Amino acid sequence: MQAALKKYNLPGFVDSAGLLTYHAGHAPDKRAIRISADNNVDISKQLARQIKRSDFDEFDFIFSMDRSVHSSILEMAPSEIHRKKVHLFLEYAGQGSGSEVPDPYYSGIEAFHQVFDLVDEACEMIVQKWHPELKP
Repeated sequence: MQAALKKYNLPGFVDSAGLLTYHAGHAPDKRAIRISADNNVDISKQLARQIKRSDFDEFDFIFSMDRSVHSSILEMAPSEIHRKKVHLFLEYAGQGSGSEVPDPYYSGIEAFHQVFDLVDEACEMIVQKWHPELKP
């Protein structure tokens, strides 16, 4: 998402967080780093962190990649106003109701390519949703 915003010289702070603590402090999967670098996106310095309650105040949008995580994040939201910030990522991008980003972890490098392309396209669609004047 940060790369999509940068492409159009748009401001915005983007962060990533998960539900579980056991990845906290670790870098992304080496395959994800490689695929991202091949696409001129540097994620090598990112470190995983756990979502926290203050994220609901700090961010305008909180995207989840799958329905299970989506449900858990909604349960964490302190109020209805905060729950309205939570969206299923691909669904919000216009990819269809309930669409999920597949987890490529237990698959080969091609799955990482496919997920990168899927997420990259969805980020582009979201930026254009927020800024319709950018549509080709």
